[in-house]
Amino acid sequence: MFISNAYAQAAPAAASPESGLLGMLPLVLMFVVLYFVMIRPQMKRQKEAKAMIEALAKGDEVVTAGGVIGKISKLGDSFVHLEVANGVELQVQRGAITQVLPKGSLK
Repeated sequence: MFISNAYAQAAPAAASPESGLLGMLPLVLMFVVLYFVMIRPQMKRQKEAKAMIEALAKGDEVVTAGGVIGKISKLGDSFVHLEVANGVELQVQRGAITQVLPKGSLK
């Protein structure tokens, strides 16, 4: 009455190689989407930022990571001197420059 009958089940069929590949297909598709949505755009931004930092020239008007706006007065290998006001210069690392402003932005 309270115990149900137990029936034997047939053994599962041997897995074919095609079913293994189809099982991995969603995982492979996720990695492809991840590459095109996240990894590739990030690499493109890094390449653009590196090109911008290498193309800095004396007289460019720039914004630093701290929000300081100034005009480049001297360039070094790893440091840049920014003129933020008449007679006031700051020395910052090249990597701290986040944006080059159009000429004439500073008044």
